[in-house]
Amino acid sequence: MHKIPMSNPIAELDGDEMTRILWQMIKDTLLVPFVELNTEYYDLSLPNRDATGDQITRDAAEAIRRLHVGVKCATITPNQKRMEEYNLRQMWKSPNGTIRAALDGTVFRAPIVTKRITPHVSNWKKPITIARHAYGDVYRDVEYRVPCPGTAKLVFEGDDGTSWSEPVFRFEGSGVLQGMHNRDDSIRSFARACFAFALDLKQDLWFSAKDTISKRYDGTFRDIFAEVYENEYREAFEKAGITYFYTLIDDAVARVMRSEGGFVWALKNYDGDVMSDMVSAAFGSLAMMTSVLVSPDGNFEYEAAHGTITRHYYRWQKGEATSSNPVATIFAWSGALRKRGELDDNQPLIRFGDSLEQAVLDTIDDGVMTGDLAQLCGCEGVETQVFLDAVAQKLGNLLRS
Repeated sequence: MHKIPMSNPIAELDGDEMTRILWQMIKDTLLVPFVELNTEYYDLSLPNRDATGDQITRDAAEAIRRLHVGVKCATITPNQKRMEEYNLRQMWKSPNGTIRAALDGTVFRAPIVTKRITPHVSNWKKPITIARHAYGDVYRDVEYRVPCPGTAKLVFEGDDGTSWSEPVFRFEGSGVLQGMHNRDDSIRSFARACFAFALDLKQDLWFSAKDTISKRYDGTFRDIFAEVYENEYREAFEKAGITYFYTLIDDAVARVMRSEGGFVWALKNYDGDVMSDMVSAAFGSLAMMTSVLVSPDGNFEYEAAHGTITRHYYRWQKGEATSSNPVATIFAWSGALRKRGELDDNQPLIRFGDSLEQAVLDTIDDGVMTGDLAQLCGCEGVETQVFLDAVAQKLGNLLRS
């Protein structure tokens, strides 16, 4: 079988711990044997981010903007414990947050559904796509540990001479402060991306926030979504027979749990982070969720939505067998390669992306799966490499047919 050529590269962002091991296994077993893999490689492991002062992350974001397609492995966002474990110079910010801020896009996440896995929420019959704003909020916050009594203020000084100040809180002792922000243009891009994505899927779009409490911050999101819908998308939605509505996030959660799925749920940055984990876990596993960042100027970053599987990594370091689920990482690669094929009109590469995903689903439906899924099916799980080898066999058969 001749390898599928790639005329243009994608940005390859390697990561940390067990997912870094899976990354290489996937390349060796499922990609390199079938594709003339063409990537620009960026090592986003925590030690390299520390060594480069996180410049490698900024370079990777620029590469995605230049090449229009990137694929990212899971990475560590360090806390104090990780800082000590890796002897870091400082507690570096989330690389996902840095990349999302640079690209200013929307993250779309949807569960990977198989015949063998029954959702924990019994009435969920169709996938629920989470549309997560990928800029600002807590991921671009400013924090301060208050050491003594004093007054905290929120201050704005405009370039046009505008000046505004409001007391936040009078501290009688120590405490903590947090400041967040967002931008109207980013929120508007987020809204447009959500409406366009829902139209493409021909599914209803929900947006939820907490404007009863956060009247100006969340209220700005609500108002911009309403404006964009009325001025740009209402007619198209009505023609497609789909609807848009806004509701409070607590009401939305109740509606979601009672629904059968099959809609797009738009959320602010942190809300989308949490709810995408809830949806993926309810559909089977955190490792069974696709994730793609779509920017307004046509750039795409595909990634696995889960973490670095630290517990399995420590076992792997001891030479113990592991059964880590690689499905989300495989789908990150398949999505990126398919998008590269679409942008380059490379039909064999598009077919490869589709075939790779089908091979994964067929393997699981045949009862070959890693331990996390096996527990849900009452069958015996296999080691990761055994699963990948089974996928590779089915992939080869699909490509030869």
